[in-house]
Amino acid sequence: MTPASSRCPGRPRGARRQTRATQGFTLIELVVAVAIVGVLAWMTVPLLEVAMQRQKEAELRLALRQIRGALDAYRQAVVEKRVEAAADASGYPPTLELLAEGVADITKPDRRPIYFLRRLPRDPFAGDSNASAADTWGKRSYASPPDEPKEGDDVFDVFSRSEKVGLNGVRYREW
Repeated sequence: MTPASSRCPGRPRGARRQTRATQGFTLIELVVAVAIVGVLAWMTVPLLEVAMQRQKEAELRLALRQIRGALDAYRQAVVEKRVEAAADASGYPPTLELLAEGVADITKPDRRPIYFLRRLPRDPFAGDSNASAADTWGKRSYASPPDEPKEGDDVFDVFSRSEKVGLNGVRYREW
């Protein structure tokens, strides 16, 4: 047999046989790779849920701090006699909306409004997305006890209406 006749008839001159490494993946290798990716994705879902809950908790903490700070600033404005209030009133605003709508500063000749919030934040754990921001919060009046908060003539404090428990083990409504 001559060297020319030993060549494969369909293969061009100088071409080599393809090795296994250049042929691609087998079906089993692909299934194993997809299974590994699936297990890794399945393991990240709980981490993503915790990260989302942690983000909402940070929003709740910030919203509570902003609203409570605005309630205290309103009360201070009443004490300083910058805002009109009845003599028998607690000095806290009658509604949450008033904090963002503004109240007249009676010490200024033009009665320019005082704004205590730019906008009223929503409770991030509120279920109803159509409710107004003020309706997403539970409200406690000055006259109600801390262990049984009830609405009344004023807004002394706010709390989340959510029954869920935070990552720290405390219910959101108790924050």
